[in-house]
Amino acid sequence: MNKSILILKREYLTRVKKKSFIIMTLLVPLMMAAMTILPVYLATLDDSEERTIAVYDPTSLILNKIESTEFTKFHYIPEQEYNELSKNFKSGKFYALLFIPTNILTTNQAELISDKQITFDIKNMISNRIESIIEGEKRQQVINETGVPDLEKKLAATRTRIKLNTIKLGEKGEAVKSSTEIAAAIGYASGILIYMFVFIYGTMVMKGVMEEKSSRIVEVIISSVKPFQLLFGKIIGIGLVGLTQIAIWIVLGLTITTGVAAYMGQGSAETAIQAQNIMSSSQAMEQMGAASPAKENMVLDIIQMIGNLNIPLIIFALFFYFIGGFLLYASLMGAIGSAVDSDEDAQQMMLPVTMPLILSIMILFAVAKNPEGSLAFWASMIPFTSPVTMMVRIPYGIPLWEMLLSMSILVATILGTIWVAGKIYRTGILMYGKKVTLKEIGKWLFYKN
Repeated sequence: MNKSILILKREYLTRVKKKSFIIMTLLVPLMMAAMTILPVYLATLDDSEERTIAVYDPTSLILNKIESTEFTKFHYIPEQEYNELSKNFKSGKFYALLFIPTNILTTNQAELISDKQITFDIKNMISNRIESIIEGEKRQQVINETGVPDLEKKLAATRTRIKLNTIKLGEKGEAVKSSTEIAAAIGYASGILIYMFVFIYGTMVMKGVMEEKSSRIVEVIISSVKPFQLLFGKIIGIGLVGLTQIAIWIVLGLTITTGVAAYMGQGSAETAIQAQNIMSSSQAMEQMGAASPAKENMVLDIIQMIGNLNIPLIIFALFFYFIGGFLLYASLMGAIGSAVDSDEDAQQMMLPVTMPLILSIMILFAVAKNPEGSLAFWASMIPFTSPVTMMVRIPYGIPLWEMLLSMSILVATILGTIWVAGKIYRTGILMYGKKVTLKEIGKWLFYKN
């Protein structure tokens, strides 16, 4: 066992001291946070570029009805100026020319002319305002035709928007605000994370074994170390590298989430105080833009709903199923590395071994869609797919007995897999220049020590 520990230390320290490991371990959480937070932050920024849009409306339907904003001005022009502008638009005076055709009520089409590519915000704002005006005009026509008093108010009262809040009962029966989407997102992220780490670090074990075999250094090593001790130390050492990386990512992720929550909470409070001091009416609140506090409150609600999940259980399961999945697949990949001499042979041997792991990714959506279904249950019990699929189910909340049964089956399978891998490794590590078959590998399992 002491020799296995020495091998473990060597495998672990040589990898965690690499600059590439340190840089990627610190950089990936920051990149993920930036990719998540930065788009939300940029979406809250207003376009501060001043633009003037000329409007020609021979129908007079929207004449003087589209109001200018702080940075986007609408200038209504007569027919003569429109004719001149349509012939020579590139004068630089206007950003765009909005033309309202006479048949807009039947075609529902207008034209926005410019010598530049119209931005999405400008196009969306103008189309929404025209739609609102035209809808109002058409509704007024219907009201005039029907002759029903207060028809507009009656129709408006029928418009209904339902926001369905999901409430989950805790272990003591208390109501806890939850989100199906957040549970699915965390389950997806956890499952994919395990898939990536098991695949990456399992392949790393196979590559390490193949390098030692091809360089013939293994012949020197096994003169003082038993083959099983060498394989065991290599697998555990590389597994600890993966655990270290996951632990650092979790700590950094929780730190970033806590920081964002504190910043959003402070920003939301400050915004609310400023809104109370500056705005004296609900109309002023709407004009000055109360969307920003709403967005901040939404972010706080998301963080709160994440906190309402059983985070300690999810983190424990993440570590357990990573360790279990890694030991399962790394031992098989280490056996493959000892049995082959080339990368081509290794790829062929890896396909049947990694197919269940790939299959678990393919059924993630179906499992998340119905985490209590038969597919989700059996996929979380089969040890070759359970490390990924069980992580998708846990955020939804599953019976404790199912989780314990899945873990027990996984542990029992790992013990059998390690025994099989040790048998293959003991024979294959010293074989050179011979292309082995699955049938021959099966015979190695019955060789006596």
